[in-house]
Amino acid sequence: MELVFSSNILVIIVSWIVSFMISYISIPSIVEVAVKKKLYDVPNGRTSHDIVTPTLGGMAIFSGFVISSMIFVNLAQIVYVQYILASMIVLFFIGLKDDIIGLSPIKKFVGQLIAAGIVIDLGGIKLHSFHGIAGIHSLDYYSSDLFSLFVIIAIVNAVNLIDGIDGLASGVGIIATATFGAWFFMDGHYQLTILSGTLCGSLAAFFIFNVYATNRKLFMGDIGSLMLGFMLSIFAIKFIELNRLSTGIYSIGSSPAIAIAVLIIPIFDTIRVFAIRISKNKSPFVADKQHVHHYLLELTGSHKYSTFILLFVNILFILLGIVLRDIRVTYLVVILFSVAGILSSIPYQLVINKRRRINNKAKSIKQDFSAD
Repeated sequence: MELVFSSNILVIIVSWIVSFMISYISIPSIVEVAVKKKLYDVPNGRTSHDIVTPTLGGMAIFSGFVISSMIFVNLAQIVYVQYILASMIVLFFIGLKDDIIGLSPIKKFVGQLIAAGIVIDLGGIKLHSFHGIAGIHSLDYYSSDLFSLFVIIAIVNAVNLIDGIDGLASGVGIIATATFGAWFFMDGHYQLTILSGTLCGSLAAFFIFNVYATNRKLFMGDIGSLMLGFMLSIFAIKFIELNRLSTGIYSIGSSPAIAIAVLIIPIFDTIRVFAIRISKNKSPFVADKQHVHHYLLELTGSHKYSTFILLFVNILFILLGIVLRDIRVTYLVVILFSVAGILSSIPYQLVINKRRRINNKAKSIKQDFSAD
């Protein structure tokens, strides 16, 4: 028993290292190709960077994750991995085309539907219960499929929306895969631990270049954000469903709320910006600079500081969820969203005050100039 346990730990560690090294080694070559072919993300009024930056960083994440997973995951033990990889390939080409020449939102959405449909209908990765939220418990076949489809598409696009400053999406991904992976390991789901670990390793390699590199800096692009959001939705669903079926000492009755806590940054921020846009009679899908990370960037002037503030908050929410895990799911969800609402209002108010001070100072200078 101890030998098997030690063997599993070794495989998990090695798989992480392999995925990290594959991604880390491949990034300089990807940057070189992107520069030569002028595959840049060009700054505009909606972006938070001011210099052209190579995209296609998602290729490195994809390579490290897929190659390491194919080597170390025992496909005989989790047969649905083949459907996950098939869906990943669909999203890879959707993201690749969008990163290189652009793709209409409708075509991107259809690609996401196809990818989600593969894992739901063929892989059986779906949510079977609403866990008492809004008084709803078990879901019938069609409700389960539709709700699972909504969850996957929502998380994919939520992760895509927070990919606006350096390191935020990949940092959230590292925290989420480490959290889900830790629970998978404690509850004995070693193959899922390896799967989450390989993604964590490739994200860690990308994070280094995205946040700290100067001449080899790159963005993950839609390849990376679509793939990352998709895998985080898969891990969240498996975490919730395995907890629903588990009777072990690590079983968490409020697992849906814990999953929300793990992904609180993309989930709450997306709901928040959609609500703001709708309240202003705008389409919720029209990009703007209303995200919390935009406010923090305006306050700190640093991508790095803004990212680490949000990642620290993400960890605090996970700890809060774990501490309050024994209360009812509905109550915990309300608490999480309430706290998120309060915290997100702080940088917003600080930005408003900062802009007001700047405007008042500008008016004062103008009045002094007019008086002279």
